[in-house]
Amino acid sequence: MTQLPPYGALLGLSTRRGEDGELLWVMPFREQVIGRPGFLHGGAIAGLLEFAALGALYEALGTREGVTVKPINVTVDYMRGGIDHETYAGALVTRLGTRVANVEAHAWQQDRARPIAAAHMNLLLKRD
Repeated sequence: MTQLPPYGALLGLSTRRGEDGELLWVMPFREQVIGRPGFLHGGAIAGLLEFAALGALYEALGTREGVTVKPINVTVDYMRGGIDHETYAGALVTRLGTRVANVEAHAWQQDRARPIAAAHMNLLLKRD
């Protein structure tokens, strides 16, 4: 994995591959990601979802070179509070066009079937 931007390093993010080869992002529960006592901060969850979405998009593009990615809009749905466990996120590129990409990301803790948050991102692709 390449070096993370400072915000990713602050969140303690790392990656691993799921059993099906899917790129998963992992955020440990630690002091830097706590909002109210005992729960994840919403911004930390949103940051994890953003890294997962961008990671899936860059894999779909096959490279970072020659493409600049800029968010058009981001919607995050919070479904339940994140508690004292590792948090995982994965994403799926639902549309990859010439100029726009749409990506969905989901975050969960102990059970993927019980997500704690989801994000929908529309991204502008500027190709050199």
